[in-house]
Amino acid sequence: MAGRKLRAFRGKLLYRALLLLARMARALPLERGRNIGRLLGSLAWHLVRHERNKALRNIARAFPDWPDSRRRDTVREMFRHLGQNLMEMLWLLHAPVGERMRYTVVENAAPLLEVIRAGRGIVAFTGHCGNWEWTAATVSALGIPLWAMQRERDERELNDFIIEYRRRIGIGTIDRGSERSGRELIRTLRNGGMIGMLIDQNIRAESAKVPFFGIPALTPIGPARLAIRTGSPVVAVFSMRRDGKHHVRFTDPIETTRDDDPVALTARI
Repeated sequence: MAGRKLRAFRGKLLYRALLLLARMARALPLERGRNIGRLLGSLAWHLVRHERNKALRNIARAFPDWPDSRRRDTVREMFRHLGQNLMEMLWLLHAPVGERMRYTVVENAAPLLEVIRAGRGIVAFTGHCGNWEWTAATVSALGIPLWAMQRERDERELNDFIIEYRRRIGIGTIDRGSERSGRELIRTLRNGGMIGMLIDQNIRAESAKVPFFGIPALTPIGPARLAIRTGSPVVAVFSMRRDGKHHVRFTDPIETTRDDDPVALTARI
């Protein structure tokens, strides 16, 4: 009971902080908002010790040859990058599509758009790389009907904030735990939409170990099963921050058949 109350308190506190930051982001130029985000990230580097230490352990496994100083510098910069992401995401709420695209470089979207114009749905794989919400907003700006898969959060206000945020930038939300989620996923694909899924974390879902930085890592295979079941092509899409812009890059669509192995497909992505 005490743990539940603590989580509820944290959720309300985070929700109030997001509202305050959203008002701040609306009133600031993007670059100034990014600077504030970097300050927030630097503060988190010092305060959020558990996540900092976990990141340091993981980067040591991914890059065992790096000296400790380089790992710490990289993880510290990651915290600053995530702070920028937060302020950018809140800035997107009030930015017209044309303004968003001033800060976006889209790479290899033509093959994807060709599939969508043919009336076929696509399963898009991504991860917590670059600014994943900016990536989603870019997909929406290209005129692609996009639905994001997520786990409904226990904190009602925070959950509603995220759903409304995505709705305002042109993205639908499907709750992974709902009874109707399977029907919604299939209907979206059959109607020529895109399902966006982040698969770079170990979650409570059907998973298999696939190589990641040479290490077997539990990874959800449900998205690959969905694509194979519906015969939908899959793409990977990632963004990276470069010279003040987000470079959003799509891979060529990969066709699927009923004979495909979902574990092999997930590993390939």
